[in-house]
Amino acid sequence: MAALSAKKALTVLMIDRDERFMVLALEEARAAALRGDVPIAALVVRDGEVVSAGSNRKERDPTAHAEIIALRRAAEAAESWNLRGCTLYVTVEPCPMCAGALVLARVDRLVYGCADPRAGACGTLYDIVRDSRLNHRCAVRRGVLERECARLLTDYFLERRKSRFPSGL
Repeated sequence: MAALSAKKALTVLMIDRDERFMVLALEEARAAALRGDVPIAALVVRDGEVVSAGSNRKERDPTAHAEIIALRRAAEAAESWNLRGCTLYVTVEPCPMCAGALVLARVDRLVYGCADPRAGACGTLYDIVRDSRLNHRCAVRRGVLERECARLLTDYFLERRKSRFPSGL
């Protein structure tokens, strides 16, 4: 069996790492669902270590998206707004607000699970994080554990509809 090239081996390691961190993000998203919030979660990772995590908490704050919370916590931990060298893992494609925050925070890389056809701003409706007119761009990897991320959202909203409209009303 031929040895893997260095580039191929690095790609395999990154895939394994991306999936490993997305599993952690999914755990955080499940916790959000248990407390009644939309199950979306984000992690900021630097040098293979989780720096911060966040999940949606939008009941009283429309800006309390998982990505914003994770970025704020990471900036606090780093004692700097500049998050170069970091990767943000999020279960759902970021919206325009969150994509803008990724650019402003200088995050190097974005990894997300499922696309958001209604508000996705990292390749679906817009592509803010890779817009060459802006002063920073992020590398993007989409579709990591996509089915699991999408299923978590679908199940959450199905349950929510059932509780709102019992007996199929």
